[in-house]
Amino acid sequence: MSHVVKVNVVIKDLDALERAAELCGLELRRGQSIYRWYGRSVGDYPIPEGMTADQLGKCDHAILIPGNTHAYEVGVVQQPDGTYCLIWDFYAGGYGLKEKVGTDCAKLLEAYKQSIVEVACDKLGWYYERQTNGDLIVYHPQGGTITVTFSGELDANGFS
Repeated sequence: MSHVVKVNVVIKDLDALERAAELCGLELRRGQSIYRWYGRSVGDYPIPEGMTADQLGKCDHAILIPGNTHAYEVGVVQQPDGTYCLIWDFYAGGYGLKEKVGTDCAKLLEAYKQSIVEVACDKLGWYYERQTNGDLIVYHPQGGTITVTFSGELDANGFS
């Protein structure tokens, strides 16, 4: 049975999404045009708003569990404005996918938030390090730090 949902998120940075996938033990496959799911809508669950049944299973990129050919995958679908949305079939936990991405893809989205910070730091040449508890500490070149927790909370120290 299919239970395909559109995750309530706007993805703007594929590089950050790729990092986030890796943090969750997943892989972003750019250019993969289909994602694994039940395979057809059987009418037991509403089709995501703005989509038709024939669009299900189609994507521009996909996120998958490396080496697992049984688990469902997350479709990364480009929107008319150039951003991306995430689509996935959560039936039976996506056969292992939910364990990696979390309920409503929450784990993947938290990793995406931190990855956006990492990509920005790389562009600015700022140093950062990931802590064993999942926090990300960003070191400002002129002093001070910003801690980004895995849940997306910020704590700034040493700024005036």
